[in-house]
Order: sequence, then structure tokens, then C-alpha cells
Amino acid sequence: MSAPLKAIDGNADLPALMADLATHARAAARVLGVASAEQKNRALDAMEQAIRAQASVILAANAEDVAEVRGHGATSAFIDRLTLTQARIDAIADGIRTVRDIPDPVGRVIESWQRPNGMTIERVRVPLGVVAVIFESRPNVAADAGVLCLKSGNAVILRGGSDSFRSCRAIHACLVQGLREAGLPEAAITLVPTRDRAAVGLLLTGLNGGIDVIVPRGGKSLVARVEAEARVPVFAHLEGVNHVYVDHAANLEMAKSIVLNAKMRRPGVCGAAETLLVDRSGAAESLKPLVTMLIEAGCEVRGDDAVQRVDARVRPATEEDWDTEYEDAIIAAKVVDGVDAAIAHIHDHGSHHTDAIVTEDDNAARKFLNEVDSAIVLHNASTQFADGGEFGFGAEIGIATGKFHARGPVGAEQLTSFKYRVLGTGQTRP
Repeated sequence: MSAPLKAIDGNADLPALMADLATHARAAARVLGVASAEQKNRALDAMEQAIRAQASVILAANAEDVAEVRGHGATSAFIDRLTLTQARIDAIADGIRTVRDIPDPVGRVIESWQRPNGMTIERVRVPLGVVAVIFESRPNVAADAGVLCLKSGNAVILRGGSDSFRSCRAIHACLVQGLREAGLPEAAITLVPTRDRAAVGLLLTGLNGGIDVIVPRGGKSLVARVEAEARVPVFAHLEGVNHVYVDHAANLEMAKSIVLNAKMRRPGVCGAAETLLVDRSGAAESLKPLVTMLIEAGCEVRGDDAVQRVDARVRPATEEDWDTEYEDAIIAAKVVDGVDAAIAHIHDHGSHHTDAIVTEDDNAARKFLNEVDSAIVLHNASTQFADGGEFGFGAEIGIATGKFHARGPVGAEQLTSFKYRVLGTGQTRP
């Protein structure tokens, strides 16, 4: 098969280009689906080494991207999501190593049983096929998605945002080098080579059966568009309106540490807390210290009447605030009447992403963990652990908040489906 078409912005037949990318990705998926774990791991080894060796090239490309968006007036949270540092590149490389070391999910027998007629039935993990990942701002997604799809035997088509175009190209070159060194098809990890926004619309059509699933990583408008227009299945979360509930039985110092980390470690990531709920029974002891701590850390607090009374710097919260993913150093705060009221508030305003309770009361914790209908629920831990790397997956291709197929961090195992193998000795059905 000939190499896929190359695009130069403004000088390509985009529909032909995208169809060609899908054709080559489908062919690569057939190879990856039967590739050995050893061969895939050789590619991952080479990718890790290439990322480390090309760090200066990646950083230089990223600096150009950052300078461009800064000139367009991007917010500090947006710039943080886009920016790569040596530490973040090291984290990308470390994540590749972790993905390499996790067990290969492809071909794993999930369950096996024997029927009375002597037939053995096995449920076996298989790749999904071709995954399209559409993402904005965070160039590390190119590496995360590429290596997770490789590990799970899937080909992937990456469409990064125009703001991270140079960074993604530099990272993608390292991934292709790894594929080449392991003797795997370069089209196994394809980067759409144009900034043309029409490429997204073409991906959403499924490219005539060339794509099996789409994963959007980006802002609410992108995810909403993908979920509304995609003609193939989607793994997605629309937004991360995440909560930390501080119960009356919480350890105050622990609560302060968790709340500060959940909001301020990286306010622009999807696992950041956007709402603080405080139990009225413990508010006299905990509310003012929590609010003061957040404000002094540079976080704007928008609160209900009870929260406003503890600090004049608190701005009044509107109804819209309870439903807002700020992705910035802003938090909404509210006093609630115990764990049941906290659960009810999360039910009414949450996004089924990530929610946490801080308490020393095991019964309250158990109730919260059982009744909050989110992909990730935590007890005495920061919402910023909503991350595939922190779950031991090495990386994630996204956080899925739906209830079909995948939920929570989507790692290599979640990028597989299954089929049944039936082993007989000549049985026929009467």
C-alpha cells in the first residue's frame, strides 16, 4: 500500500486526505491486532528513548505554540494546559515506560466455562480497531493516546488543536520513530497533518467505516459537538464539575490540604475541584479556615450567604456558579445540611466525573461512595487523582463519564472489547 497523502495547509484535497489516512490506519490496525506483546513493547521502548532524546526539540516547538497563543490573549489556565516543561516531558516518557510494563490486554481470556455438551467457551479481549482522538491544548495527549492505542492493538488518528500543532508534530515524530524501529506500520499512529478545522467534521462522519470510536479531549464546546454530530461511538465527558464535601467529622488539617490541592494544584485540568461543600454541623470550625486558605492562595471564592458571612472577600454565588467548570482559580462554596444534602447537590449539579468526601466517619464515607453517581469517587483524597497515570494505567486517553463500555480513566484495557471463542470436539445442535 502506498504511503498516505501529505497535507500542507490550504493545498490539500481534505476529504481525499482524510479518507486516505483512515484507509492506512485500518490496514495498520490489522497488523497491530495480531502483533506480539514483545514487538509492541520494543516500539514503546524506542518511543520512550526518543521522547527523552528529543526533549529540546519538543520544548522548542512548544515554545513557539505558547508564544503564538499568548499573543492572542489566551488565559493563564489555557497556557498552563498547553505548556510543556522538562518535568512534563519526563512525565510523558515515564508514562510510556509504565504503559510498556502493564500486561498486554489483547488476547487475555477474561472468563472461561464449559457447557454440559463438552464445549468450552472463552471470552477474550480484542482491540477496538481504529480510534480517533480529537483534542485541544494539551500536547501530551498525543503521546498518551498513541502509546495506549498501540499497547491495546488499536491504530489511532490524532487530531490536535491548532494551538498545539507544532508540539504535537514533534511528539508524533518520536512515536513514529518507535514504530519504525520495531517494524510496525507508521500509520498505526497518525497525526492529521493540517490545522484545517474541517478535518474534525470529516472525522465525525466515521470516514465511511474507517473509524470505530472517537475520543474528544477538550472544552465543553468541542465535546458537545462531538457527542451531537459523531456517527460512531464516543468515549467522552462533557465537563468536570467536581466537588469536595467536607463532613462535620473531617480532620481539619487533612481537609485543608485536600481542598487546596484539589482546586489549586492545576486549576485547568478536568480533575480540579470546582465546588466546595461544607457540612453545616462542622462549619463553625472548618468553614472560615478553608475559605481564608483558598483566598490567600489566590483563589476567588464565590459563596452562598453562610460562606459570605465568614469573609468579606467572598463574592456572592449565582445559580450558574453551581453548574460551572471554571478551569481557573475560582471555586464555588456552599454550606449543606450533612452528607445527604451534599449528595443531593452533586446529583443536581455534578457532571458524573469526580467527587470527594473528607471525613473520619466510615458510615458517611460509605454512603457517599455508594450513592454519588460519578465515574470516580474518593474518600480522603484529592480530586486531582482523576488521572490514568495515577490509577497505574501509565496514561489515559480520556475520562469517560458515560455508562457504556468504558467509565473513568480510559487506559489500554478500556480500549479493548471482547469476542467469544467456542472450542468444540464435533458438537452439533439438536
